[in-house]
Amino acid sequence: MKLWQKDIASLQEVETFTVGKDREMDLLLAPYDVLGNIAHAEMLATIGLLTVQEKDILVKELRSIYPSTQNNSFVIQDGVEDIHSQIEFLLTQKLGEVGKKIHAARSRNDQVLVDLKLFLRSEIETLVNTIIPFFELLQQQSETFKSDLLPGYTHLQLAMPSSFGLWFGAYAEGLVDDVITLQSAYKIVNKNPLGSAAGYGSSFPINRSLTAQLLGFENLNYNVVYAQMGRGKAERITAQALANVADTLARLSMDMCLYLNQNFDFVSFPAELTTGSSIMPHKKNPDVFELIRSHCNRIKALPNEITMMTTNLPSGYHRDLQLLKEHLFPAFKTLKDCIAMATLMLSNITVKQNIVADAKYQYIFSVEEVNKLVLQGVPFRDAYKQIGRGIEAGKFEYSSAVNHTHEGSIGNLCTKEIKAMMDTTLSTFGFEKVHEAIKKLVNY
Repeated sequence: MKLWQKDIASLQEVETFTVGKDREMDLLLAPYDVLGNIAHAEMLATIGLLTVQEKDILVKELRSIYPSTQNNSFVIQDGVEDIHSQIEFLLTQKLGEVGKKIHAARSRNDQVLVDLKLFLRSEIETLVNTIIPFFELLQQQSETFKSDLLPGYTHLQLAMPSSFGLWFGAYAEGLVDDVITLQSAYKIVNKNPLGSAAGYGSSFPINRSLTAQLLGFENLNYNVVYAQMGRGKAERITAQALANVADTLARLSMDMCLYLNQNFDFVSFPAELTTGSSIMPHKKNPDVFELIRSHCNRIKALPNEITMMTTNLPSGYHRDLQLLKEHLFPAFKTLKDCIAMATLMLSNITVKQNIVADAKYQYIFSVEEVNKLVLQGVPFRDAYKQIGRGIEAGKFEYSSAVNHTHEGSIGNLCTKEIKAMMDTTLSTFGFEKVHEAIKKLVNY
């Protein structure tokens, strides 16, 4: 069954090719299609396209369908094109003529759009809730290891003293900015496109503000043409936010691969968290971090994939947009899995003590010695040359003690300030408003 079918069926090869993996992806949209239908039915009753009795019957049946979309028991039957067709089929099968009325004053285009917006909104929230405990772990480990020094590098050459407190704290603060970009994506997807129909609105006097309120949207996509043009754009912006989180994880994972390497030997993990070699009995490979790195690098390519798939599309709907789901939807689970594994690994990390006591790291303290001379009144450039000449002559003398006190330095990590930034960002999402709206819709 197809919403658009009249009397002539498509050639089977055409149908198979055009449907692709859409039915598989659509199962992820099932709960949101039900919610959109409930809100639409409530609105139709206010403008006389449904009687109150018809609306009540439809809403009751939709609420009875909703639990099956939550427990993975909902199916799209053979011969049914997509989730939208399946739910309308179930309503018509159960309610007869009343079920056929649900599609008035909308198109499958805006039905898909509202499902996507609700799905992306929910997935962003779930991702943020996955990031929070990882952020907290990084902050905790930053404080735990704040006194453990390690070499800092530029160009992968020894540079200056760093610390594991700085290292963990840097990635924690990186997540703050990543969540800010997720917040921006959330604001984009938290706008109601329902009522834009096929992209040109409806001659019915629909109340789009009402459906926005019922679905917990913060606002409308007002212009109906832009509501349709927003498809692809919302996915691209969301993908970019995912890519930012992925970039943080990928870089962290690369650091861990280096630090676990025997030539660095900065950290270790329990044997059960590493893998071995089929012929080299000494190996403890960082496979988890290598796979996180690869998964996340692939997610970093996602915004460009979506950009290329939507390149040169004129305004209005195009079937190209269907494929975006296959690329974007799985990325959420992949990213959440990567965060979970990174959390497991870093919860069990062992940091090597007294790393910088090794003489091979002596030159990371050259700037410290320059600064000591400057504090004694020597002009910086002269102090720089004096220490440089000592290094060249093999007469460099140094102390491994450091005293960095400014904001964000080894001795002043600003952990509380970084947490405050994250808390401020989290407070502006407004998840609770959405939860309350959904509870009312499904009558929980």
